[in-house]
Amino acid sequence: MAARRLSSLLSLSSSATAATSLGSFGRFSRWGRGINSFSTSAAIDEPISPSIVIDHTQLLINGQFVDAASGKTFPTLDPRTGDVIAHVAEGDAEDVNRAVAAARKAFDEGPWPKLTAYERSRIMFRFADLLEKHTEEVATLETWDNGKPYEQAAKIEIPKVVRMFRYYAGWADKIHGLTVPADGQHHVQTLHEPYGVTGLIIPWNFPLLLYSWKVAPALACGNTAVLKTAAQTPLSALYVSKLFHEAGLPPGVLNVVSGFGPTAGAALASHMDVNKLSFTGSTATGKIVIGLASKSNLKPVTLELGGKSPFIVCKDADVDKAVELAHSALFFNQGQCCCAGSRTLVHESVYDEFVEKAKARALKRVVGDPFQKGIEQGPQIDDEQFKKILKYIRSGIESGATLESGGEQLGSRGYYIQPTVFSNVQDDMLIAKDEIFGPVQSISKFKDLDEVIQRANATSYGLAAGVFTQNLETANTLTRALRAGTVWINCYDIFDAAIPFGGFKMSGQGREKGIYGLSSYLQVKAVVTPLKHPAWL
Repeated sequence: MAARRLSSLLSLSSSATAATSLGSFGRFSRWGRGINSFSTSAAIDEPISPSIVIDHTQLLINGQFVDAASGKTFPTLDPRTGDVIAHVAEGDAEDVNRAVAAARKAFDEGPWPKLTAYERSRIMFRFADLLEKHTEEVATLETWDNGKPYEQAAKIEIPKVVRMFRYYAGWADKIHGLTVPADGQHHVQTLHEPYGVTGLIIPWNFPLLLYSWKVAPALACGNTAVLKTAAQTPLSALYVSKLFHEAGLPPGVLNVVSGFGPTAGAALASHMDVNKLSFTGSTATGKIVIGLASKSNLKPVTLELGGKSPFIVCKDADVDKAVELAHSALFFNQGQCCCAGSRTLVHESVYDEFVEKAKARALKRVVGDPFQKGIEQGPQIDDEQFKKILKYIRSGIESGATLESGGEQLGSRGYYIQPTVFSNVQDDMLIAKDEIFGPVQSISKFKDLDEVIQRANATSYGLAAGVFTQNLETANTLTRALRAGTVWINCYDIFDAAIPFGGFKMSGQGREKGIYGLSSYLQVKAVVTPLKHPAWL
């Protein structure tokens, strides 16, 4: 599809604009402080209608869009309304077999691993250029299928996807082994070789970002791939994979199967001809995935899983800045981030001030149709996640936390939830322990560094952490003490292409992005050759 201006992609189906306030919040006044003053914009009852044509709903196997072997389809829904956007081919084990066979043939017989690394990089650069050219269409699909704000998709996420492919395109011809000095008369070298066929399983919260985190390094290293999309968000990956083939990607190198985890996902994880697996999703599903991989051909697995990340506000913090950063750390992407700063730990000396300002900021958060300009928060992904979040909110109230703002559905259609803030949260409450994956901020109080280090680490997760302080010694102490794969100091959610990302403990294994991400898609081979009468050793 030719690139079009946003004005042609989006058309207003009515003149409705975001409504303001909901008087029903007065009933919660006994739990919090003045909640009846809630004024977050409500969802639009008549949402903006994207005027983009959905052309690609089939599976992509061996360079061709094809129906599922069973002929089945499933609906992908608009989170703003729950209405059907399109019916997408439902891949299962037979389709995974076809996709793996195509990837195997492309690796064993096709040109991809035999191209020079420079030529592979040129194809990836061309794809990045095409993706950048089609930003508006891609961002529209991402917003429509996922519910994230269009401005976020178009101005933040798609540029990062483009950057990721350019980053790894640059690495393609710089991957090399070493010459190793050894005792005795032998020449020793190491080769860094692709695994072969890789299985890539991506989640629904950042469909194309995670697409780029996996596809870009896998292909740069010379592998072929079978990508399984999330059932909730299949559309954008199919569209951009078409662009990849337009850039010159040979058939079979990248295959895309849409479908469900227990069928297509399980078939990919357990496939005997998949050499490497990479999965991003919940910790519970990650355990299933690694079990299937080990029970089949013991394929190595990279896992990026759940989190319950602490955001620590120290006593010397600039409270206004800390409030804004903590707000963004939790509420970004509707709170649907694996590394969301979902445990806000605030020093007792600034706690009361922080809570009041955090509540005020949540009440100002603009929630509504994600295609509308200026919207900060769209709907949750689907009905299941929507109900799960509301269940956790009820749990917080029932366990004695103070509900400062929010707490209910917003509007009458779709999966919108009011930005919710709890204070006086105790560590044994479910809202403090479980990954909610929604717009629910839980604020707790601490006295000193020893206490907050112990509490921050007292979790099975270890994906990320945030520290807000003006004291360098405090920052250094916390950086080394926190058991997390990423620690952000006076910032949060910084995702440069060169910065590795991954978790400690049950938040995963292995790293994605940066130079560390290459090792997930390469095997090391040692080559030893005898030397006769060497001039030197």
